Amino acid sequence: MYIAILRGINVSGHHLIKMESLRTSLQGIGLQEVETYIQSGNIVFQSEITDVNLLESRIMNVILQDFGYHVPCLVLHSDDLYVIVNQNPLLKDPHNKLSYFHVTFLSKAPEIKDLTPILDKKLPDEAAVLMGRTIYLYCPYGYGKTKLTNNFIEAKLKVSATTRNWKTLQVLLKMVSKNSEK
Repeated sequence: MYIAILRGINVSGHHLIKMESLRTSLQGIGLQEVETYIQSGNIVFQSEITDVNLLESRIMNVILQDFGYHVPCLVLHSDDLYVIVNQNPLLKDPHNKLSYFHVTFLSKAPEIKDLTPILDKKLPDEAAVLMGRTIYLYCPYGYGKTKLTNNFIEAKLKVSATTRNWKTLQVLLKMVSKNSEK
């Protein structure tokens, strides 16, 4: 099973795509068991293609062709998502509340390893930890108030990024587990 995470669809009236139409387009390029979660571009699917870069390219191309939008896409194998969720270093602090966790997925590992320019902008009690192509965020005032947004992270690290909250990641894990049992 694979998870595709799209950036910037159905946000503030921009890049509007109906999930039913998106599922149809993705099935048209050979993806199977395509399911979506909420309207913001979370897709679970099966594919005989195992190259995630090729899957990303095909998904971005069909969205451009069928809907007219260039939409960044990140594809993960379900095993990778399990690892990302389970290795969250911020889970070690028992005072952290799960509802304030977010994960920012990066298109590639950034060349910059020093997060000081990013951490300088965090609010008190916020946390950010970079591990490979993932930034784990703790935003106790809510993601809407943090300065550690996708745009900010992209500008500082020079890579494409998209963020999901902890609840969404838990739902995606359940979706891939359910589909793996079929």
